[in-house]
Amino acid sequence: MEPFALTAVEAAAAIRSGKLTPRAMVESCIARIEEVNPAINAVVATRFQRARAEADEAARRLAGGDPAPLLGVPCTIKEFVAVRGMPQTSGIDARRGIVADRDATVVQRLQRAGAIVLGVTNAPEGGLWHETSNPVYGRTRNPYDTRRTSGGSSGGEAAILACGGAPFGIGSDTGGSVRIPAGFCGIVSHKPTGGTVPATGHYPHAPHGIETMMQLGPMARSVADLELLLAVLSGPDGVDRTCVRRFQPEPIALSDVRVVALADNGVFRPTAEVAAAVHTAAATLQERGARIVDYGGPPLSRGFEWWAALLATSGERYEDLVGGGRRPRLRRELPAWPLGRSRHSGGVLAMLALERLAGVVPEKTALVAEARATREALDEALGEHTVLLHPVYPRTAPRHRAIALRDPRDVAATALFNVTESPVTVVPVATGRSGLPIGVQVVGARGRDALTLAVARALEEAHGTPAAIEPRRRS
Repeated sequence: MEPFALTAVEAAAAIRSGKLTPRAMVESCIARIEEVNPAINAVVATRFQRARAEADEAARRLAGGDPAPLLGVPCTIKEFVAVRGMPQTSGIDARRGIVADRDATVVQRLQRAGAIVLGVTNAPEGGLWHETSNPVYGRTRNPYDTRRTSGGSSGGEAAILACGGAPFGIGSDTGGSVRIPAGFCGIVSHKPTGGTVPATGHYPHAPHGIETMMQLGPMARSVADLELLLAVLSGPDGVDRTCVRRFQPEPIALSDVRVVALADNGVFRPTAEVAAAVHTAAATLQERGARIVDYGGPPLSRGFEWWAALLATSGERYEDLVGGGRRPRLRRELPAWPLGRSRHSGGVLAMLALERLAGVVPEKTALVAEARATREALDEALGEHTVLLHPVYPRTAPRHRAIALRDPRDVAATALFNVTESPVTVVPVATGRSGLPIGVQVVGARGRDALTLAVARALEEAHGTPAAIEPRRRS
């Protein structure tokens, strides 16, 4: 097996045993990025020379007995997360030339754990969209079919990890941004419980207030990697005041687990193969000792409305973020988009329209109250031992640009669990008729990250750990 195809846990073990050097691991991933990136446009800026020097330093640390758990293991980071000396434009034209002058907290923690950053990856213009395209770096393509979206907003991360450009990466998630790309690209990811991982050094800044809808989270090809990474990343940093939790690993017996298979939320309708994947996952867990139960929690059909209302009351306006000091003129930009003449991507225009609509919704205050009540009610319904299985998206990865023409409420499949601040692990469980991966969300009550990860690990054991793939265009 080529070193680039190893998981983070496997690479760390090989390096510690002397079977693999940090430099060999880094060189393998660099070569892989150079091989696949022209086809997918996922990694948008690199630090290969510094990574090589850090690999040599990791070898010295290893010889000195350093017990760091990720010593010599390479990774990539979403461009929204500050890596000192690397661009941090967030895909916004007005931020061209912006370079991070310090590392985000999560990057500092990874480096202390011995990880080596190879580069930063693409994301949509300003985030908050499920297709990765922007005026600074262009479009990222799904390696399972380069005619299709890799998802967003952490779409560059998912695409390069699926190909083996690095064993793991870091994304951020306000409405599904580590989960939709994982589902579309056939990898695993984890959105932690709200308030678990500090967002210090992320741009755009996390929506503020009492909500913790945005969380930074790990992405990889192995659930064991997610567990290790969450232990490294979690806990207060003294800067992000919303970060108050620390991940605590714990043993989970599947015989104690109850499973709810919920293939829709009452609004979106999944395709037959997506719905079947949810029920396949439930049956797999039942075969391994879990018990299937009916859903007894609160109605979830207003997830998109709750999410939009919370965003509208929790911080910087999206039009200020992407406008660069100028208010975008939707009457001009919307007709220009189909002709390829808009200053903004289709996702940005859709979000701008939704933001302006949300600003005039009269029941916004009532929606926020409903959202918070639903958060408490879902925790109570799930309790300590129940997980909810849910689609990542109603269908497999759509063609480029087509996602902007879909019902925006489709994103409620993931955004709902930002509203509830629930921990969610995504794991692939099936392949669709078109050869595209289908993942499911494993959702738990707040603080039950160990439960969702354990259930995802059981699904991975049954359905297989994703292998590094070759980018292709399907017929």
